[in-house]
Amino acid sequence: MSIASDVLRSSKGRVVLGVVAAWALFQLWLTMAAPGKIAPELEGTSEKVNVQIELPFTPERFHVLAFQQYGRVSGTDEHSIELRGVKRTDLRSVARPYWVTAVGPIKEGG
Repeated sequence: MSIASDVLRSSKGRVVLGVVAAWALFQLWLTMAAPGKIAPELEGTSEKVNVQIELPFTPERFHVLAFQQYGRVSGTDEHSIELRGVKRTDLRSVARPYWVTAVGPIKEGG
């Protein structure tokens, strides 16, 4: 008997495999959905950009701290966070969380 066949026969093993498969599919979905959240206006050649991250809720401290690893948070409003100095290579990482609905340029004066 191999370990794989023992795992497949066990109900606990099947549950664990199901949870791992669901987690992997969720991660795949996050990775595939991220580019669609980034506004085309952010395309360009400069190394860094200033972005406005749209959320479906009011950002809390957790969300601000999560984005500080990618740039400088310069403000928040009811449903968005302004993040400055984001490397273009990090834009997909910024858009990846499921609670990010869109990433676009900062709306000046808004």
